[in-house]
Amino acid sequence: MALVVMCGQPCSGKSAAVACLAAALRTSSTDLTLRIIDESSLHLGRNDSYKDMVVEKNLRGVLRSEVDRSVSRDSIIIVDSLNNIKGYRYELWCLARASGLLCDTEVDHCREWNSNRQEKGEPAYDSNIFEDLVRRFEKPDRRNRWDSPLFELFPSRDEIVESAPVIAEAVSYLTKKVDSKTRDVKVLQPTIATQTVRTTEANSLYEMDKATQEVVNAIVEAQSCGLGLAVNKISLGPNLPTISFVH
Repeated sequence: MALVVMCGQPCSGKSAAVACLAAALRTSSTDLTLRIIDESSLHLGRNDSYKDMVVEKNLRGVLRSEVDRSVSRDSIIIVDSLNNIKGYRYELWCLARASGLLCDTEVDHCREWNSNRQEKGEPAYDSNIFEDLVRRFEKPDRRNRWDSPLFELFPSRDEIVESAPVIAEAVSYLTKKVDSKTRDVKVLQPTIATQTVRTTEANSLYEMDKATQEVVNAIVEAQSCGLGLAVNKISLGPNLPTISFVH
């Protein structure tokens, strides 16, 4: 199992890199369980999700909850989002063993690509939101254990293709067989801080409140994206029941 955390400036080529990585992973193994978690898969719009700090915090909470529900020993989860705050990346790292992939693109190129998307009518960031996200971006540092191993891709000078050396390097690491002789792939053991605690009578109320809050957050996120009553159902994630609205 691995959790791949994509990181980069807005419109830096992250989704294109994720598509290439996913294709390369599926080519390397036909029985691989792979899932990509991003804003679009959760019906979250770019500008609506980053228009203010409260909504952005809720977005991170929804993504984190989706990652928490999805990670398992037999899957690779790719989080395709800005992931621009190092504290948030640390939270994801605590959920599972993380492998980072950074799209290190010059801001001018990101700005140009975002403008091109606006002109073509494609999903893009409003200029004010784009500049705010650029200023607040915290670049990963491989010296941090939650940012390592770190694979860096430079879309402004390198073509984003499935055969790119950094994609091949990441695939090799993610699909490597781990046994007692493997030295360069560390398997993190659960600790008191990270392991799942069995629910007892003492904390069952807390667990119920936590689950209820996740459902409320999912409904609020759907409404903030303008879905409101335009949909009849909201998905809470894989293997979970769907919320049905009665008009």
